[in-house]
This record gives sequence, C-alpha cells and structure tokens, in this order.
Amino acid sequence: MSTFAFGTYRVNDENLLHIEALKEAIDLGVRVIETAPYYTDGGAQRAVKKVMQLFEDKIRDEIEIISKCLLPKENDQDIKALIHEQIDASLENLQLLKIESCLIEDCAESSLLEVFTAFEKAVREGKIQSYGMSADSIKDIESVLSTAKEAAQKTGNEEHSFTTLELPVNMLEQENLKTAKEAKKHGLRVLSNRPLNAQKDGLMYRLAEYDEPQEYYHTLNELLEICDNDDLRVLYNLIEQMDANKHKFGFIGEYDTFLSLQILPHIKKAIENIHEDVLDVLLEYIERFLRNYREMVAYESAKMTRTTLKEYFSDCNAKMQECALRFLLQNDGIDNIVISMRQPRYVQEVMALKA
Repeated sequence: MSTFAFGTYRVNDENLLHIEALKEAIDLGVRVIETAPYYTDGGAQRAVKKVMQLFEDKIRDEIEIISKCLLPKENDQDIKALIHEQIDASLENLQLLKIESCLIEDCAESSLLEVFTAFEKAVREGKIQSYGMSADSIKDIESVLSTAKEAAQKTGNEEHSFTTLELPVNMLEQENLKTAKEAKKHGLRVLSNRPLNAQKDGLMYRLAEYDEPQEYYHTLNELLEICDNDDLRVLYNLIEQMDANKHKFGFIGEYDTFLSLQILPHIKKAIENIHEDVLDVLLEYIERFLRNYREMVAYESAKMTRTTLKEYFSDCNAKMQECALRFLLQNDGIDNIVISMRQPRYVQEVMALKA
C-alpha cells in the first residue's frame, strides 16, 4: 500500500499555517518530503529546515528529503554546473550535509547523460545519496537506466545510483501505471504527483469537493452596499459580474489565473481615485469578499466536476478527494503519493485515509 509524501510546492517559510501543516504531517507519520530550491524562491526548503529543527534526531533521521533540479528551457550554460549549483542551494536552504535523493524535472532526453553524470559526481562527493527523474511520461526505462550506467562509468562509480521515478498518476490519468509497474520490475521507487489535479481532453480538473462558504452572500452584500454610489459604481458592476459568473470556472487554478490577470487590475483601476481615509476600510471588505469568492468558486467548480466526471465516481460515494486518493493508495505500483497539504486540516483529512 502506498504512503503519502508531503509536497512543498507553494509552501513558504513565512506562512505559519504552512509550518504548522508540515509539523502536523510529521507528527502523523509522514516520512517523505518533496521539495526544490525554486519552490517559492527557496521558501519551501527553508520551511522544511524550520520544521525539522523542531524534532529530535531520531525523528529527523527517519525523514527522507527528495529535492529537485530544473534546467532552463533556453540553456547555453554548463549543465553540470547548473545541477551542482541547485544541489548546493538545497543543502544550504535545508542546512543539511546530504540529501537522500535528487530528481531532474522535465529534462530533454538529449541532456540526460550530462545531468546523470552531474548526479553521479554529487553521489561520489557525498552530497546526495541517489537520484532520479520527474517527468510527464517515460517511454523507455531501460534506455534511462542504460544512460545512468554510462554516467556512473564516466564518473568512476561501480554502480549507478538512479533509484526513483516521479510521474503524474491519478484517476483520470492512468497511462503511467504501466510505466510504474515496469519501473518496479527494475527495482525503482515510484512517486505519483498531481493526485488531485488531473488532465482530460485538454482540460484540467480538481478532484476535490468543498463545503459551500456560509458567509459568501453576507460579504457580497456588504461590499455591494458600500459600493452603491457614483464614486464606486465601476467596482459595484465588477462585483456583480463576478457573482454572476462564479459557476463558470471549470478549475480553481483557472480562477487564480483570471484573478491575477483580470480581476485585480480592474479592482486597482476602480479604486485608484478613492481617498486614503476610506481606502483602508474598503480594502478590508474587498479582501474578505475575494477570500469568500474563491471558496465559492471552488465549491461551484467541484459540483461541475462531479457531474462531468460522474462515470469515474459511480462506485464511490465519498468526496472526490477521498475516492481519488484511495485509488492511488490501493495501487501496488506506487510507493509514495506526493500531495500538497498547506493547512493542518488538510493534513488531518489526508492522513485519516491511512487509518
């Protein structure tokens, strides 16, 4: 049966909820943490360091840190130097002498030998214990392992240290289960990522359900009442349009992009001439509404997702996230399910599935 790994994508060391969530996860038995030096500009790894310092040596020794490296798409730099630079950054952020495993993310096949050679050198130097790949798909595992053997030979290592594959696997994207089984035959460990963010027919779905926010209509009406005047008529109209369209987002990530590219610039323009004596209070109401609005969008998009994907959940009466995670937990081809749990209540919900 699979176990959960704590994914630190979008985790920040300055967010106390994130710190508390990671601590809660370790308290409840999580022993694998997936991170990268480029997650929130190093903040994710600094958060891991902060939390690790809260535990005694016995617990810290049980926890495996899996970090990642990423090559720029347009790259004319020394690949080996870039890999070592990122490994060193991880060691510095985490305040560790060695990382258990390091994965190259989304790497072109033509660059694998150079990347693996850099990893083998890092193994030889004692900076990492093993390495692997994080990719959308892998066509030929034997070819990858052959490249790892060649890299080991170039570095002077007797055996290669390629141990791990990370692949997107979820209820909708099951193609990589075949790859996972093949990897297990070669003695590799398999991590699944994006367990709740699934793609189908070019669309993204969040396989999770949320409660309807009880305060939404109260905060909506409060803000509309404040904006019901000539000075704030533009903002009033914008809020009304948002309310009318709250059910039209198919995926919460789609809304987050729309918020940053469309909604926030329009709000900024609508309030640019408001006197500062009024502005502070107005911003509090806007912030409260936007928080509730996102919760309502999540609730509405989840209802749409459940209806659209009803054939996937016909045999499961639980919430979509529970169905999706149990599907992975019961799969023998997966060792660890990498899931982001940035709030303690999410940690508790997820870890309850292991009880």
